[in-house]
Amino acid sequence: MSKFSKKRGKSTPAISTASLPDIIFMLLFFFMVVTVLRDSSLMVKVNTPQASELTKLEEKSLVNYLYIGRPTDQYKEQYGTSPRLQLGDKFATVDDIPLFLEKHKIKVAENKRARITSSLKVDGDVTMGIVQDIKTQLRKSNQLKVNYSAKPKNE
Repeated sequence: MSKFSKKRGKSTPAISTASLPDIIFMLLFFFMVVTVLRDSSLMVKVNTPQASELTKLEEKSLVNYLYIGRPTDQYKEQYGTSPRLQLGDKFATVDDIPLFLEKHKIKVAENKRARITSSLKVDGDVTMGIVQDIKTQLRKSNQLKVNYSAKPKNE
């Protein structure tokens, strides 16, 4: 009979960690490049109302955000206290909406343009006059998908 013996002299070599810092830095740079920071800072106070029946938007890249509210304390002296419209990172008028929509539409792929949604983030204390003017301008600009942002209702 033959005898099987274990080879005791051989062991598996230790895993080399020489390339570990390179991998860590590649991951760090990847996430730094891919991460998108907030593209606009709020210049108006927006305290959205509460609602019970909410749905989430699927693709955030297909959403135009229109902020409507009173200017923050920083901008009160320059713009007053009446409700204002903010498009992107600047105050705008209702007449600026078509250009804002067209700039966003250019950035979106051709096959996704039909799914672009305009999301109105409206302060709860704002009267409906300015909101109605904005909705009319959206309709004239052929932007028919409109969403109202709200917070979940506290129970």
